[in-house]
Amino acid sequence: MDWKHLLAYITGTVDQELLLRNEYLVTENRILRQQITGRMRLTDGERKTLAEIGHKLGKQALQEVATIVKPDTILAWHRKLVAQKFDGSQQRQSPGRPKIDPELEALIIRIARENRSWGYDRIVGALANLGVTVSDQTVGNVLKRHGIAPAPERKTTVATDFFTTEVWTLGGLVTYYVLFFIHLSSRQVHVAGVTPHPNQAWMMQIARNVTMEEWGFLSRGQYLIHDRDGKYCPAFQQLIDAAGVTRVPLPPRSPNLNAFTERWVRSVKEECLARMILFGEASLCHALTQYVEHFHHERNHQGKGNVLLFPTVSPDTARQGPIQCHERLGGLLKYYAREAA
Repeated sequence: MDWKHLLAYITGTVDQELLLRNEYLVTENRILRQQITGRMRLTDGERKTLAEIGHKLGKQALQEVATIVKPDTILAWHRKLVAQKFDGSQQRQSPGRPKIDPELEALIIRIARENRSWGYDRIVGALANLGVTVSDQTVGNVLKRHGIAPAPERKTTVATDFFTTEVWTLGGLVTYYVLFFIHLSSRQVHVAGVTPHPNQAWMMQIARNVTMEEWGFLSRGQYLIHDRDGKYCPAFQQLIDAAGVTRVPLPPRSPNLNAFTERWVRSVKEECLARMILFGEASLCHALTQYVEHFHHERNHQGKGNVLLFPTVSPDTARQGPIQCHERLGGLLKYYAREAA
């Protein structure tokens, strides 16, 4: 037997053995696939392996051996792999100007909040002093994204006033003076203090408290409306001016010009203090604290669209669950709400 016949015999034997092996594997795979219920979930790596082999076999051969997925699906995986190979979208830069650095954006917001009277150009100048170059339009876009209004609208107005109430003490009936501040746009109220003797030392301490940088009710760039009561002593006025707050003294005998404070005095007296007998300063402070919480979170305001000023829960979740009546000061102040479901 020459070498040609020997090579043909060996090749035929090998081909026959490979065909028998492939037939066995196909039959075994089909039997196992019939015993599996439901859809098989493959990983990306498994799909990639099947796609590479399936592309080499071709659609006709896949129809004979593929049992997990359809041949068209395997070929589609291969086309997807080819597309991913030439996909350069991740290296492609987005159109338009590049985004502003987060640290610079935070600095712009900080400057705007700490300097309510500064406009866009003034902020641009302050950043230039720090070696940062931005345009006024960029500053405006940053502030708008964070809901910060332009400089004329950031100058908020606060009003202050006194009112008196009678409190029983060991020495008899004592008149207490209550000093409060109210934010005109949001109607937020801050009771600064209560005392039977609003002297200069007490007023100076109040001025320091409300102008504290971290938690004071007043901040630089705001306007403060107050009447010409002698209790607003020169020392009090100097501390307010030094904090960067612009005072707006009202003309003599003009309570209508401070209508927001007058209305709040009427509310707190009619709804709370006039319906209670107060014993000691602690009871007065407790009543005021409870009423301010009720005023902010539980009382509807017609001047603000008849809604709550600062609701503790969102309106969507508040409409679910059973209705409950919440009480303050022994039922003097009530608020109805639905419990969370």
